[in-house]
Amino acid sequence: MSQQIVYRILDANLDRAREALRTIEEWCRFGLEDVALCDRCKQMRQELAQWHKEEFRLARNTPDDPATGLSHANEVRRTDVQAVLRANMGRLQEALRVLEEYGKVTDPNLGEAMKQMRYQVYTLESQLLAHEMTNVGQIRRQKLRSASLYLVTMPVDNITSVVESALKGGVQIVQYRKKDGEDREHFEIAQQLCDICHKYDALFLVNDRVDIAIAVGADGVHVGQTDLPVSAVRQILNANGGDASQYIIGQSTTSPQELEIALNNRVDYVGVGPVHATPTKPNKAASGYEYVSYAAEHVDIPWFAIGGIDDNNLDEAIAAGAKRVAVVRALMKAEYPDVVAKTMRSLL
Repeated sequence: MSQQIVYRILDANLDRAREALRTIEEWCRFGLEDVALCDRCKQMRQELAQWHKEEFRLARNTPDDPATGLSHANEVRRTDVQAVLRANMGRLQEALRVLEEYGKVTDPNLGEAMKQMRYQVYTLESQLLAHEMTNVGQIRRQKLRSASLYLVTMPVDNITSVVESALKGGVQIVQYRKKDGEDREHFEIAQQLCDICHKYDALFLVNDRVDIAIAVGADGVHVGQTDLPVSAVRQILNANGGDASQYIIGQSTTSPQELEIALNNRVDYVGVGPVHATPTKPNKAASGYEYVSYAAEHVDIPWFAIGGIDDNNLDEAIAAGAKRVAVVRALMKAEYPDVVAKTMRSLL
């Protein structure tokens, strides 16, 4: 009986280790496009398959396993790809340790092989972490390209709960924008919003304040045409060992001329508007849908139509060529931001 139990443990953990490796391998292949790391994972999977003996499989008894229905809240949702990789790396290491210990009972060679593989996995983890450090900018830009609904905040009493509700509805980017007030307050709110955004796998940007963006761990910075020059933003991001290429930089534009300036600045995305007159930009005349159509024809990088767009007129922006929109009051002043966000995402 004890031998059959050990066989069941070995069978379960061989499956678990191979599944975790395959999950990691898929990111090495399609995400990192690293042939060497992909091959490393594949070789380990094949070695595990060779140790998966028929007697282990025959001992399997899934219907009577009392733990098949157990789960943890942390397993229900992953905040980002890195969380997926960390979870599966941990699962792989745990499974290999179990295989090492129980393998000693049936075959010392199995225990030793799993021990050596565990050391290989530690090296693999270090290499993945190195990739993560050098590919943060790439991952952020992938999220930017796939985003269609962007929220720019405005001062409201319950800003964190409003933003979280919008994120639940499908917002993929949040920009914290506040032009007045004390720096300490800006920092504290930005930190809260940054944490909430990353909880929902959304990008978090800060308007104009590069220092606050760096301090809270934001994904990038947004500037207007009269704010800090993009070249100066990059200088600050590069200071003290930083790397501007890891951050997203966006810029507002209100005309083809300003659009050309932004594109020459090599920003990652642009705002196109205001489409309608809006109190957020009281000194800017509405650029209308003509400018949206112009952007659709001339801009290759991600761009977001902005200015008075809501769930009632979004179809007009889409008809003019917009595939991505940024909104302020439509969500910040909504009674149910999650419902409005969900509607706008579905339309987009």
